[in-house]
Amino acid sequence: ATNSFTLLYYDYFLQDELCDNSDAMQFGTIWTPVLFSIVVALSFFGNILVIVILAMYENLKSLTNAFILNLAVSDLLFTAGLPFWAYYHIYGWNLGEPACKLIHFVYCVGFYSSSILLILMTVHRYIAVMRPLSNIVLATGYNSVLASVIIWAISILISCPAFIFIHVRDENQCVYANSSSALWGTYQQNIFFALSSLVFIFCYSQIICRLLRPTAQKRKPKTLKLIFTLMVVFFMGWAPYNIIIFLQSLYFWRLESLDANTLRKQCEIEKQLEYAFYVSRIFAFSHCCLNPVFYVFVGVKFKNHLKKMLKSFGNNRGSIRSRQNRLTITSLTSGEEFSM
Repeated sequence: ATNSFTLLYYDYFLQDELCDNSDAMQFGTIWTPVLFSIVVALSFFGNILVIVILAMYENLKSLTNAFILNLAVSDLLFTAGLPFWAYYHIYGWNLGEPACKLIHFVYCVGFYSSSILLILMTVHRYIAVMRPLSNIVLATGYNSVLASVIIWAISILISCPAFIFIHVRDENQCVYANSSSALWGTYQQNIFFALSSLVFIFCYSQIICRLLRPTAQKRKPKTLKLIFTLMVVFFMGWAPYNIIIFLQSLYFWRLESLDANTLRKQCEIEKQLEYAFYVSRIFAFSHCCLNPVFYVFVGVKFKNHLKKMLKSFGNNRGSIRSRQNRLTITSLTSGEEFSM
């Protein structure tokens, strides 16, 4: 969540006072907390609503519903770390090193579990279209629990290096301890994005080809539109962010071999990348509040569940109001003042 390359990169520049990145830093300090707050509010609302609907109306033993439930929990876990990063951008890190490691660990678990779940949900959708009678599509009960345990175990295992490589630096910076660990963290995220992209492109292209056949279902235009939307939202969210952090890592490799004039030019490029980093990160992190919309509420079944829940809520409010009115009338006819 924190751009470790910025701190390591500019430490090198500031040795000779070649670069001033205060404008980009100020931009991040002002806008990151505001936009993170919006993402947090929308994510908590959307994902908690998903969990409530699943608990009230759906069979949680179904593999599909298990994936959706785990995705909502994963997004909530990812979201839980964002208020701390917003606080960090305003005040620096003054919560201590254990909290620094823990928050970064929680962020990583949320990020990697969400990535794994999106990959598995895509593969599951692919199998459901290509081989609808497969045992994987019809899997329930024990298989759903086992899949959930494996997903979280892998996510936790991948995230554990945060306890080793993340440190509080210069008393108020919660970042990777050195350039090697920062590069490792960046390339690990890039690898997961590349893997997700390959799975998305392969599975959804095959699904589209199948749906375009004359024998496909009559509702294929709506399905194709949904699939195209999912792909566009995913790539618009995560592609710019991964490209930016990858480019920053490439520039970092070249620092020691550049002369002073080239370093000054390099600094200007890095400033622009820093602005792009803050903007692209907002789009990437907002994916956690868009998941409930595109993976759940676009579906007809979940929209019907939402309508049923709202209708039930409205009926309950109506019955409470009616009961209050009856109590008021009764109290007035008995000559007593009564309020609820």
